[in-house]
Amino acid sequence: MKHLSLVLLSMAWLPSAWAQATGTPSTVYRCPGPPVLYTDSISAQEAKEKNCRTIEGAPITIVQTVKPVAKPREGAPNASAPRNGEGRVDPASQRQRDSDARRILEAELKREEVRLAEMLQEFNNGEPERRGEERNFARYQERVAEMRAAISRKESDIAAIKRELAKLPQ
Repeated sequence: MKHLSLVLLSMAWLPSAWAQATGTPSTVYRCPGPPVLYTDSISAQEAKEKNCRTIEGAPITIVQTVKPVAKPREGAPNASAPRNGEGRVDPASQRQRDSDARRILEAELKREEVRLAEMLQEFNNGEPERRGEERNFARYQERVAEMRAAISRKESDIAAIKRELAKLPQ
């Protein structure tokens, strides 16, 4: 307990002792205005003329920002690295990758088109068959609206796959 009070007392004394030792004024003023100004570089007379208040004893935090350094993405070439062709992909290897990507996208496109055809068949031009639990017409309309939205999403997915396929070299 005795040590704690000594530590607290020394912590209260340190800021003013540091200010006196460094020769900086220990009084900080808060001046009103559109941008509120906190300063310790004016005299007491100037502070009085500008209607500034002292804020002695209040902790002041100054935050200095540092511009973050952009880290290169994993697998991305380093912009500062010398360009000696070491990071380049062999043209035959790139053609193989493009071929694999095309094959995968075409398979996905077929699956999506088959699923869309199934959805359209079930949708039955906006009049799907009613289910047993849909005695209430509002539930039936809700399911029809959900089906319409799902069909729309599926069509946009198919369009996106076709765009991706168009980007790949033949």
